[in-house]
Amino acid sequence: MASPLIETKLYRPRIRQGVVARPRLGELLSRGSKSRMTLVSAPAGFGKTTAVAEWLAGAAVGRRSAAWLSLDARDSQPASFWTYLVTALQRAAPGVGAGALPLLQSAPTSVETVLATVLNELGALSDPLDLILDDYHLADTPDIRTGMTFLLEHLPPQVHLVICTRADPALPLARLRARGELVELRAADLRFTADETAAYLDEAVGLKLIAADVEALEQRTEGWIAALKLAALSLRGREDVSDFVAGFAGDDRYVVDYLVEEVLGRQSDDVRDFLLRTSVLNRLHGPLCDAVTGRQDGRAMLEVLDRANLFVDRLDDRRRWYRYHHLFADVLRTHLADERPDEVASLHRRAGQWYADAGEPVPAVGHALEAGDVDRAADLVERAIPALQRDRQEATICGWIKDLPDDVVRVRPVLAVGLVGALMTRGEFEGVEDRLDGAERLLDDCGRAGPAAEPVVGDRSALARLPGAIEMYRSALSLARGDSSATLLHARRAIDRAAADDHVIRAAAAALSGLASWGSGDLDAAHASYSAAVEGLLRAGYVADVLGCSITLADIRITQGRLTDAQRTYERALRLAAEAPDTLRGSSDMYVGLCQIAWERGDAAAATGHLQRARELGELAGLPQHPYRWRVAQARILDAEGDQAGALDLLEEAERVYTGDLSPDVRPVPATRVRLLLTHGDLGEARDWARRQGLTTDDELSYVREYEHITLARILLAAHTAEPSGSALGTAAPFLQRLLTAAEAGGRSAAVIEILVLLARVHDAHGDSAAALAALERALTLAEPQGHVRVFADDGPPLTALLTTVVRQRPGWAYPRRLLEAAHRTGGATGEATGTTSAATRHALVEPLSERESEVLRLLAGELAGPDIARRLHVSLNTLRTHTRHIYTKLGVNSRREAVRVAARLDLIPRAPGR
Repeated sequence: MASPLIETKLYRPRIRQGVVARPRLGELLSRGSKSRMTLVSAPAGFGKTTAVAEWLAGAAVGRRSAAWLSLDARDSQPASFWTYLVTALQRAAPGVGAGALPLLQSAPTSVETVLATVLNELGALSDPLDLILDDYHLADTPDIRTGMTFLLEHLPPQVHLVICTRADPALPLARLRARGELVELRAADLRFTADETAAYLDEAVGLKLIAADVEALEQRTEGWIAALKLAALSLRGREDVSDFVAGFAGDDRYVVDYLVEEVLGRQSDDVRDFLLRTSVLNRLHGPLCDAVTGRQDGRAMLEVLDRANLFVDRLDDRRRWYRYHHLFADVLRTHLADERPDEVASLHRRAGQWYADAGEPVPAVGHALEAGDVDRAADLVERAIPALQRDRQEATICGWIKDLPDDVVRVRPVLAVGLVGALMTRGEFEGVEDRLDGAERLLDDCGRAGPAAEPVVGDRSALARLPGAIEMYRSALSLARGDSSATLLHARRAIDRAAADDHVIRAAAAALSGLASWGSGDLDAAHASYSAAVEGLLRAGYVADVLGCSITLADIRITQGRLTDAQRTYERALRLAAEAPDTLRGSSDMYVGLCQIAWERGDAAAATGHLQRARELGELAGLPQHPYRWRVAQARILDAEGDQAGALDLLEEAERVYTGDLSPDVRPVPATRVRLLLTHGDLGEARDWARRQGLTTDDELSYVREYEHITLARILLAAHTAEPSGSALGTAAPFLQRLLTAAEAGGRSAAVIEILVLLARVHDAHGDSAAALAALERALTLAEPQGHVRVFADDGPPLTALLTTVVRQRPGWAYPRRLLEAAHRTGGATGEATGTTSAATRHALVEPLSERESEVLRLLAGELAGPDIARRLHVSLNTLRTHTRHIYTKLGVNSRREAVRVAARLDLIPRAPGR
């Protein structure tokens, strides 16, 4: 099926020969190009579009590029508006906004999230770019204004916005004026001057009028260009020019109607007939005009109208697509309705049929509705829904809901259920159950009364798929309500009732079962269900949805501690995406997942590389959860690099853009933020979070809250460090033991490993080294086959000391030695500022410092500069640098400050006061 995108809306209008040169407007627009925005605001027919197009043609000799978008009433819907806008930018600056269309047309995504990526890419452009939004008043609605304000406020300096409109937009114009960032062209600027009027009538139109008649027309039209054009057309061939001019007035619609009547009245019957019949079209194309008029001269007639300047604008260089001037088209339609009211509906039907045959459902449905043929429109929508759903075009489907009367939808179960699917995918659940109940009643009535009572169906093959679809959507509705048992019940019914070849319904039901099992902690069942969903989606060709399922499959494996399996899942998904190059959506998510795995395995370089690749693909190449998942991953990297503020900012953004997409929130972003705060000693805010969440050690345990409860255990450990005489440590051990039992029962090995690490720290703090080492060795045994690193390396000096003991007791065990080296390399030895320090810590280095290195380290802790230290030790500066490098390597640090901090915590040098 062809895309519903109308390409001609993105074409810059051509400049006609004979256009009056207006350098003063070009100067105003050039001045505006140095500001943030130019507003061209005036009533219809004042030449706004022509002025901007002419200026762009002149600017094209420089290094400026332009993105043009002609808006219409349907673009008042956010999905349509932003889809076209980003596409226009792509055409002008290839690479900007890549992958925007799938994201904007599918599940709900913050407009600010989409625009942030586009703005960043625009900011990287080397040359200036003009973004022109023509006929903006047709799309200026509250739904659009929020995003436009965001876009306007964050435009990079090399991007200039031009808005052409009949009414001032609801944007922060006053603020822009105050900042000097707005240049305005209004009717007073756009009006023809006396000289321009004379030039137009004489040179462009060829009317040789006396000066008095030119002056009279200029005064009476007040420079209104549309009225001058209409007057000029009416003057052609007249003998009574002065009398006509004397009686001319162009200050109201009646005069315009009169002038158009004069124009139409002077056309041949052939041309007049063509104009009236094709006025029902928003875009004019030869074959389309033939289908509507029943003639065979559409292309030739459009070229005739073009040459005659008869209010038709060429939309492409190949002279294939045109449009009437909006004002002229309005008047033509008015005359058509007055003169031939019986023809209007049939003309729309013919246009709709042409678009339907061309595979363009959006205009086909529009013309069917204009014809008053709601049944035909409903048939078209029914047939279009499966392909639109496959291509994640739910926004297009939802746009039709308000156009179709409820009494039509109520008797069409296939249509009703199709609309339910679009609504639920967008997270809109209001009224869904009523629609499902109505569709089910129609099917029941049909079953009882037989074929005579069959409901209205446009696509009869879809009728057999309804029972399964209804149960599948009931399952999704139950999941949204948090009722896992009902979710599983309806999912099983959906599979039982689905048609034999309905892979999509079976796959969706399996995925819903998987989500319910996942939320309850039954990970094996969840993985099996999602695997079945992937198989069904692949058979149905729903590749984008397969990529979405891959994230869940990998997350489950990560929770089970099976990093290798998770990595393979992501890699298979990337290969699948590569084999279907048109399905980019989801690729970014795969790289974020690979980053997560590489990070856990201690490969910071690989993790950073994967995340950079995800960033290059952009958020628009990601699924709904991508914005927050990318930010969480990047925050971990920033924190490891020492940028705590940047990491916290990213986590705040992640929380703001979070979307669950019906998935259980098993690793809440706020809990991740608390963990980061703990590593930097911020116990107070961590405690506040726990209180707000109502977390206690007596809570009933569940998988969904497991991550938060483990975070609570970390808070207790931090509290013990801050208040050693408190009771925090006493409550931590039994709480962790409960968590361990639950995680083991659920097969959640990743959680088991982390809990054992924390138990080892608790036992160590109690002075029970045997229990501490037993817990740690058990964690190591579980973690070694999958190569876990960060869960050990990030826990700071207490765990470093315990790892050192394991290395000494079992020198042949390479894994703990590698973890110890990773802890020093990644800064883990300086990790949680809230960790406790045992007596073994002072011996935590695998390779002790030499006597000379210890002396150098003590001097590094002082105020002496490097050359002064070298002189004090009577060595060369190069020798000092060699000693320093050895110290850094043994401490696992990269700077003098870090070396001093680590050494103080390991009691290798005296602690400074307050440390």
